[in-house]
Amino acid sequence: MPLTGNRKWLNEVIFGTDTPAGKAFDVALIWTILASVGLVLLVSVESMAGRYGELFFILEWIFTALFTVEYLLRIYCAVDRRSYVFSFYGIVDLLAILPSYLALLYTGASYLLVIRLLRVLRIFRVLKLVRYLRDANLLVRSLWQARRKILVFYAGMLVLCIIFGAMMFVVEGPRHGFTSIPKSIYWAIVTITTVGYGDIVPQTPLGQAIAALTTLIGYSIIAVPTGLVTAELASEMRHERTLHRCDNCSRADHDPDAEYCKHCGYKLAELHDLHGERAAE
Repeated sequence: MPLTGNRKWLNEVIFGTDTPAGKAFDVALIWTILASVGLVLLVSVESMAGRYGELFFILEWIFTALFTVEYLLRIYCAVDRRSYVFSFYGIVDLLAILPSYLALLYTGASYLLVIRLLRVLRIFRVLKLVRYLRDANLLVRSLWQARRKILVFYAGMLVLCIIFGAMMFVVEGPRHGFTSIPKSIYWAIVTITTVGYGDIVPQTPLGQAIAALTTLIGYSIIAVPTGLVTAELASEMRHERTLHRCDNCSRADHDPDAEYCKHCGYKLAELHDLHGERAAE
């Protein structure tokens, strides 16, 4: 059913960015979100909370009331309410107000309000920066294509960490801080990733030799996931260039954001339409 009256006007203001009122609403919303997140950060500073705690409390509930009313208005004026409620932004909008109410039952839940930063992603739509989301989608697709290789890699890493953790537990033992195999596995993970917190350190010569070997293995394989993702990223970029083909000269080596053919100057088809054809295939 098409929207009419107040619902139509609210939909244009809240969900639209083509009108001055819609753009002004989104810009004001983004600034309000940033202010509310800044408030959460200040509340976590003990000296600030002790001095301005009452003011922070009042401001936080003002922000929560504003976001609650906005969320309810979005549901009211949405064309398809169910689609909005279960969409990415619909879920984020709900999560942006839940911590304040949960804080009434669980102390500290209000710090989860930093999730409101996800709402700032709307700035891409407001400022017409959707083409940057195309690059983000490229990275997401590359990670998805490499998921099996990454899973196999991490499975192998887990096996190595368990083996080295068990060895260190046997060699060093509880008297040197390796009180259990799980804690020794934690040490192996920290060492292989070259983080090295230093909270558990081998003391015996054999243990130090195993630690040195573990570190060298970590340096030798740390670049593997990067290589996997890079290979898939290069493949996706080549595929995008192939998709972005000129209808006039049939050349395909164009940048993803190109609007005109660099060879003949002919206007290129919209890339999102081409991606839609790919998805349909």
